[in-house]
Amino acid sequence: MITPTTSARFPRLGRIASATLAVLAIGSLAACSTAAPGDAAANTVDTAGIESPFDLTAANADGRPRIDPIPEAVAALEASGFTPIEAGKLTVAHGAFTPPISFLAEDDNQTLLGADPDIAQLIADGLGLEFSPQNVAWADWPLGVESGKYDVVIANVTVTEERKDLFDFATYRDDVLSFAVAADSEIDSITEAKDVSGLKVVVGSGTNQEKILLSWFEENEKNGLPPGEAVYYEDTAAAALALASGRVDAIFQPNSTNAYAAAVDGQSTVVGTLNGGFPENAQIAVGTAKGNGLAEPIAIVLDYIIENGQYAEVLERWALQDEAVTESLVNPPGLPRP
Repeated sequence: MITPTTSARFPRLGRIASATLAVLAIGSLAACSTAAPGDAAANTVDTAGIESPFDLTAANADGRPRIDPIPEAVAALEASGFTPIEAGKLTVAHGAFTPPISFLAEDDNQTLLGADPDIAQLIADGLGLEFSPQNVAWADWPLGVESGKYDVVIANVTVTEERKDLFDFATYRDDVLSFAVAADSEIDSITEAKDVSGLKVVVGSGTNQEKILLSWFEENEKNGLPPGEAVYYEDTAAAALALASGRVDAIFQPNSTNAYAAAVDGQSTVVGTLNGGFPENAQIAVGTAKGNGLAEPIAIVLDYIIENGQYAEVLERWALQDEAVTESLVNPPGLPRP
């Protein structure tokens, strides 16, 4: 369970502007990592006076974990025959979506921050390359990576069987959904269908989490239980207000958004997680062009940082501990074809 954090755990405390929390609303209810992030404009939540445990300025990049080149990974890169698009650099397609995955610093609107850029920096370090981040629209990364405009994509991309036709993958996070409730709620666990019986649950229309929730409601009905009610809002700002006011009982959406919001304002808490591909197993991965040999060296770096602690440090920096993996897998089974 993610609990509100303290200044001792996150030493850089700053005031979070109302626009920052509004960013959380962009697409998080409406999108999973298997689809493009949403484009809907967000309502603004007034968070004046709330202390954020995250430094959202460009200075945050200076606090990223760093490593020296890993000889095994460097040797594997040389043996693969892979040639970076720009000599000596790892050109990475990111998306400036929403905290805590990847977003632009609030003070310069240029520096990419978040868990994905942190992981990308470590991968570049381990391969002996300079990290060259590129802010790319979601729709543009597939052609960009396939055509060689970018070496890799690290943008909360889920492994699917369809994507594996064109790309190789090295996994670095589980795709996780979660239930969040108000911090003072009597609900302490939601992990199966009976736990949502009779509850009003906010969910995004057309998402995988909606499919899961509606199937749980059907299961409850079959078992003679009150099914529960799905509640829809256009953005998470409105949903958060409904949760805080008691108009709904829970929010079901990507864990990164729930965990981040809980850490920022302390008004909610995560009470249950499940895989984003439920009932299948979905994983988030670094993607690169099919057959270019880069996935294996990247997996070596990822396994190194998992074993040596830098990986855990990144996840803790962004309250994503529930999405940790124990090893990087190259081209694991992906979500089934549509």
